[in-house]
Amino acid sequence: MVVMARLSRAERPDLVFDEEDLPYEEEIMRNQFSVKCWLRYIEFKQGAPKPRLNQLYERALKLLPCSYKLWYRYLKARRAQVKHRCVTDPAYEDVNNCHERAFVFMHKMPRLWLDYCQFLMDQGRVTHTRRTFDRALRALPITQHSRIWPLYLRFLRSHPLPETAVRGYRRFLKLSPESAEEYIEYLKSSDRLDEAAQRLATVVNDERFVSKAGKSNYQLWHELCDLISQNPDKVQSLNVDAIIRGGLTRFTDQLGKLWCSLADYYIRSGHFEKARDVYEEAIRTVMTVRDFTQVFDSYAQFEESMIAAKMETASELGREEEDDVDLELRLARFEQLISRRPLLLNSVLLRQNPHHVHEWHKRVALHQGRPREIINTYTEAVQTVDPFKATGKPHTLWVAFAKFYEDNGQLDDARVILEKATKVNFKQVDDLASVWCQCGELELRHENYDEALRLLRKATALPARRAEYFDGSEPVQNRVYKSLKVWSMLADLEESLGTFQVSRLWLGRDGAYERGISLFKWPNVSDIWSTYLTKFIARYGGRKLERARDLFEQALDGCPPKYAKTLYLLYAQLEEEWGLARHAMAVYERATRAVEPAQQYDMFNIYIKRAAEIYGVTHTRGIYQKAIEVLSDEHAREMCLRFADMECKLGEIDRARAIYSFCSQICDPRTTGAFWQTWKDFEVRHGNEDTIKEMLRIRRSVQATYNTQVNFMASQMLKVSGSATGTAWPDLGFLGLEPQVLKGTSLRAGPSPGGLGQSWPVPRSDASREELAELAQQVNPEEIQLGEDEDEDEMDLEPNEVRLEQQSVPAAVFGSLKED
Repeated sequence: MVVMARLSRAERPDLVFDEEDLPYEEEIMRNQFSVKCWLRYIEFKQGAPKPRLNQLYERALKLLPCSYKLWYRYLKARRAQVKHRCVTDPAYEDVNNCHERAFVFMHKMPRLWLDYCQFLMDQGRVTHTRRTFDRALRALPITQHSRIWPLYLRFLRSHPLPETAVRGYRRFLKLSPESAEEYIEYLKSSDRLDEAAQRLATVVNDERFVSKAGKSNYQLWHELCDLISQNPDKVQSLNVDAIIRGGLTRFTDQLGKLWCSLADYYIRSGHFEKARDVYEEAIRTVMTVRDFTQVFDSYAQFEESMIAAKMETASELGREEEDDVDLELRLARFEQLISRRPLLLNSVLLRQNPHHVHEWHKRVALHQGRPREIINTYTEAVQTVDPFKATGKPHTLWVAFAKFYEDNGQLDDARVILEKATKVNFKQVDDLASVWCQCGELELRHENYDEALRLLRKATALPARRAEYFDGSEPVQNRVYKSLKVWSMLADLEESLGTFQVSRLWLGRDGAYERGISLFKWPNVSDIWSTYLTKFIARYGGRKLERARDLFEQALDGCPPKYAKTLYLLYAQLEEEWGLARHAMAVYERATRAVEPAQQYDMFNIYIKRAAEIYGVTHTRGIYQKAIEVLSDEHAREMCLRFADMECKLGEIDRARAIYSFCSQICDPRTTGAFWQTWKDFEVRHGNEDTIKEMLRIRRSVQATYNTQVNFMASQMLKVSGSATGTAWPDLGFLGLEPQVLKGTSLRAGPSPGGLGQSWPVPRSDASREELAELAQQVNPEEIQLGEDEDEDEMDLEPNEVRLEQQSVPAAVFGSLKED
């Protein structure tokens, strides 16, 4: 039964509540300013009718108007009550008024503003909503604006009011300029492309701008170029030509796309001739084949589209004479463009490398049948190509230029070209020699034999300033007189055209050895070089030292390692007797790297011996170190022993000990006992107890390293296998015996256990235990016995205890204090 009661009738005659509400009402009377009490009461009344619940909220907010929790729950409940009603229902206006009353006290709460704005958006009240957003932005501090703007922008984009949205976005960018890309996308979608291009240009020019979408500056620039080039009628406020040309100087690796964008702009603008000029400028300036291909394909497509458009227009309107002429002109222009492609591509390659000789020859071939263009191309080529930067042989351009004149019957012009070529400072002597030979061959082809002889004699005449053949600091004109190619041709001409005496003279100067060297190759030329060099040195000694050096360098150039040792030793002997000692050492050093690996050890020995005799023993240290690094383990071990012995003789004990320590890493104690015995003797003579212990420690470490190898593991497996079968196989490691020692014992060879196929010492059937015991007591003569006592004594010491050697003090030290 519902019991209706009235509380404080004199004060609240309209307040009606149920009997279950009495505890909450009493609690409210006691704590009417407690938010928790009101929230518990409201939670209890959630199932009550909406007017009763709203009345309870109003009572609470009248006492606590600044409570965010009460206002938030109350407004949320009021919005839920009208959710499914029509937006024209007067209840919506009551809820709106309730929100307005809330903002009297809660105007700093962004969550309430967002809820109210969303509520107004659902009602479709555009102007009221926009003004409410503006009121929210004015009421909230600027640090809270970032919460309002996303909903505000979504509201602006949801209605077809571009002017309102643009004004809103402009205000938003003042707060968040990094969101310019979002505004640009909206401008594109609303077809306001002029302002979009302006904003995009501003973003591209701002070096501090960081794209939220992760786009690079080039990607933004490319978007700008596409936007302004594809919409010339809508983008009026920007200088498109200047913008794209600025990109051409800024992004040099993407010239093709930018040139195509600029041409596309003029095409869409209707300026077809201007677009054609842009294409022509592009194909004459691009530097890569990729850019050229992009521009040329776009250019060809443009010409095809122009032809197709003209044909379509002519077919619709009927053919006329003027249209036919225009169409023929367009077709001729397109055919010329296609025919120019190889030449244009060649121009691109020459712009990349203007010193590429082969490309110049290809360019001449492309001008086949047009003499004037060929002459201009050859003239430009010989003026452009730098012989020191040329790719290929630059003299071939001069020769081909002269041959062109010769083929056309202009011999005087051909001679002038070749004469100019002889004055060019080529990089290689062989290039100038080839030019002189071509001069002679030109005269021979036209039967001017005396002129041919005169030219070649001029080429081989001694210059005013002599120079070595391989001296790069001298011009080739001062070195060509030593060219074997020119001398060979001159000798042939003298032999064929000159007198007997003159031929004999020239052949003597040229020499049979030089002819033989030019005819044969390695290894057949080995004996010729050896004989030639030996006789040359015996004949001239040190009078023609530079010539001898040139001959040795020619002989060693391309010499196989198998034949290099003899030539290097002869070369070094020449330098020791007639040249400089440092040159001889340089030759020996080259020889150690040039000979075969099997000959390197002998070469290093000779090098060390000669260095010690010329500069002294201390000069050989670097040679020893180099030899140890290069040689095999066996020879490196020998070098280490000799190196250590030398340092010991010089009194450098620490150096010698370091060499022994380094060499020990390649010395297996089981197979290189001589090395360890040598180190032991060295430590006995020059070391102390600590150095001997260090040597023993290194020996044990090396032994442990080599014990992990396959042979040692196999022997251990054999021993274990023998024990498993019940056969008493002797433990060689325990006995300290080597296979050589076992030859004289009472052991015989027998098959190895486990069927491994190798012989193994087995006890004789009549061997006694006493004989085996005697064998166990035998000592390996190569075993080092120094470490046993020291190791045992070390085990008796404490971890931190140091051994001190004790000696008796002489009595004279104590004097009168001596005890009786």
